[in-house]
Amino acid sequence: MRVKKADLHQLIKDKIQKAGLSEEHAGIVSDVLTFADARGIHSHGAMRVEYYSERIAKGGITNDPTFSFKQTAPSCGMFEGDNGSGFVAAEKAMDLAIEMAKKNGVAVVGVRNISHSGALAYYVERAAEQDMVALSVCQSDPMVVPFGGSEPYFGTNPIAFAAPSNDDRVITFDMATTVQAWGKILHARSKKEAIPDTWAVDAKGNPTTDSTAVNALLPIAGPKGYGLMMMVDILSGILLGVPFGKHVSSMYHDLSKGRELGQLHIVINPEFFIGIDTFKKNISKMLDELKEISPSPGFTEVNYPGERGRAREKNYEENGIEIVDDIYEYLISDDIHFDRYDHKNKFAE
Repeated sequence: MRVKKADLHQLIKDKIQKAGLSEEHAGIVSDVLTFADARGIHSHGAMRVEYYSERIAKGGITNDPTFSFKQTAPSCGMFEGDNGSGFVAAEKAMDLAIEMAKKNGVAVVGVRNISHSGALAYYVERAAEQDMVALSVCQSDPMVVPFGGSEPYFGTNPIAFAAPSNDDRVITFDMATTVQAWGKILHARSKKEAIPDTWAVDAKGNPTTDSTAVNALLPIAGPKGYGLMMMVDILSGILLGVPFGKHVSSMYHDLSKGRELGQLHIVINPEFFIGIDTFKKNISKMLDELKEISPSPGFTEVNYPGERGRAREKNYEENGIEIVDDIYEYLISDDIHFDRYDHKNKFAE
């Protein structure tokens, strides 16, 4: 099923608004989810709408949150999310960080007590569009075995980075600190597909290709990924005074309760360092030089981070965004689907 971007945005917005969010907040949620689908990151797009709708409808996300921001130093601040939509809180906090960095050179803004905020690439690109360099990290519920361990402790704990060039190219790097994000497992389940045996383990700790048998994910590059996910949890959990590690609430258990998640935005203004014009010029030069490298066997060219996603977005704008049929059917239905999830199992469909 292929859907025009504007139509998909409206369908998602309508469903989220019907679940209980205001038109403004539902629109922001739809912005981020449509962005993900348009870039081909379907694990963080429309397939998540049913989950968000049920959590909103059951009171697990505050429909009318009281957001607040306390600037603790010229370049630091804490954004209180009041268990509101993570998408909305993360966007507003990023906008505050951008303005602080424009004035002071650097901004570090913590976002606390929020729900899931989706694809981090959306927020860092928001900064890059205003000639800023941005890094964003956030925690997630424990579903990854630490290197050398057999029980989950950390989450997929993603990291995103973006930087502008002096043309329309933007470097965008968004990764989970696991071999794959949990959403990729859900996407495989929705399409009834197998997964590589390097992504996850079953209940006995053995590698599995069965997306329905996954008990825990694996960190990327073993101890390196393990160290990165610990770093992310410290920066977006312990540093912000919210639950960390195995204490982070499950995404799928008890959708009537808030999640108290944390996220950290770091924004840097190149003008305070080498100067924005020189910075963007050198970014473009770097990308040009990468393109001049001869591709290795099996590749046609060297891509910079984010390039293929933007190419997909252009293709989808022309030909429509590819959406799984049953997800589309849900979007056009009147249902919210209460109790669809197995709340005893954080790895529910």
